[in-house]
Amino acid sequence: MTKPNILIVMTDHQRWDTVLPENPCISPNIEAMAREGVRFDNMHAPMAHCCPARASFMSGLYPSRHGVWNNVCNAFAINRGPHRDVRMFSEDLADAGYDLAYCGKWHVSAYDDQTPKNYGWRELMRYRGNIQDEGAKWEKIRAAAAMPDEEGDDVVIMPGYHCHRLYGAADGAPSSDERTTDLALAELPRLAAGDKPWCLYVGWNSPHAPYVTDQKYIDMYDLDDTELPPSYADDMEDKPDYYKKLRNRVFDQLGDVGTREAIRHFRAMCTKIDHNFGRILELLGKTGQKDDTMVIFCADHGDYVGDHGLFHKQVPSFRGAYRVPTVIRWPKGIKNPGRTVDDFFSLADFAPTFCELAGAQTDRYFTGRSFVPFLEDNRPDDWREEVCTQCEGTEQMFSQRMVVTHTHKYVYNGFGRDEFYDLQADPHEMVNLDSDPAYDDAKRDLVGRMWRFAYQEQDRLGSTQYIMVNTAQWGPKEAFRGEKGQNVPPAHPNPNMSS
Repeated sequence: MTKPNILIVMTDHQRWDTVLPENPCISPNIEAMAREGVRFDNMHAPMAHCCPARASFMSGLYPSRHGVWNNVCNAFAINRGPHRDVRMFSEDLADAGYDLAYCGKWHVSAYDDQTPKNYGWRELMRYRGNIQDEGAKWEKIRAAAAMPDEEGDDVVIMPGYHCHRLYGAADGAPSSDERTTDLALAELPRLAAGDKPWCLYVGWNSPHAPYVTDQKYIDMYDLDDTELPPSYADDMEDKPDYYKKLRNRVFDQLGDVGTREAIRHFRAMCTKIDHNFGRILELLGKTGQKDDTMVIFCADHGDYVGDHGLFHKQVPSFRGAYRVPTVIRWPKGIKNPGRTVDDFFSLADFAPTFCELAGAQTDRYFTGRSFVPFLEDNRPDDWREEVCTQCEGTEQMFSQRMVVTHTHKYVYNGFGRDEFYDLQADPHEMVNLDSDPAYDDAKRDLVGRMWRFAYQEQDRLGSTQYIMVNTAQWGPKEAFRGEKGQNVPPAHPNPNMSS
């Protein structure tokens, strides 16, 4: 197989359903690419947070192995960057003869010696570490205390905290994405003129909140046609208290109209993304390398965008924040284009996929697995039947693990009540069945899967035996009970378990 060029476009906070044909988002370029390629409808982030998700995309590992559990620039981070022995797919591609160029969001490490150039990329813009000064942050809070709070229908007010503007209009916003797009458009012809296979990474900040973009894109959506999500009616009474607190104290103040306005602005940002993506695709075609280039459109994680009355992402486990859009086009390498694949995938699957396509020789362990067979319209018989996630919270720690199958979802919440959903009867996750004994067998099956994955990934959650944190209904011995447990393969050692 000839090594393909690889063009990666990764957005931030974009939901998986924004690229579905039936979604109200206006995305003609992405839709056209899907007709020429393959859409993966069950791609999941390992954690609905930027840094852990991006580290998994780059390394092919889950947080328990790469070490990035939180956003790395703040004082609550367990680690400020990946473990030093973690290798990224870009290093493999560089060794395989690729020319690699990087522009846009990085957000994998807060250290100056862990920027893209340290992992084999040519940096098209300057990257520096960013460890926040907690003292300076306190002084900003002190200065802001003397100022009146912002007001407006688009502002979320939290007494004693900074106000949060959720949506708005500004031409050319976000400016960082404008710069990234310009850099990508300037770099593509140079890569195409070279004599090496190449990989270009384009990282946009959109549609990350606040949902602010050009008025012309907002005008493409009518507020009267913007409906509230089906799960907006969820009163959260059967969910962890933290979920309900977020909704009641923070986002409920938007009301129905404000929520619909925020949804409308989010969709407008996605339409601008599609426009700029189309510009890149058009230029790629003009270079004559369309057929030889594998184009990936994806995101680091999703956004609730009104699901259950919430916005943003992180600890609430709803799938709107965990499922990410993934569309891949490669005329010379994809068989039977126009397909949709519904199997379970993780962002950790990209690194081993890129290594296989580049012919990179590596025998190191990956949490993920190459999905090259799916590009060839061939499903391996032993492909996973579930996808698991790992969360150790955000700026305040919340241990959480999730298991999703096509029929059920289980969430272990170390900080509150667990969750169990019948996804066939309740696709919007409205009714938490965790306390219903009729589902104990199905729930115990998913708990066992959770612990088996924890064992295979050497997750400390299971190896900790302190009585005050052993709060799952069934503990890690479930990984090894019964016929399935007897077939659990030995775990690949994790050298960072003791770090």
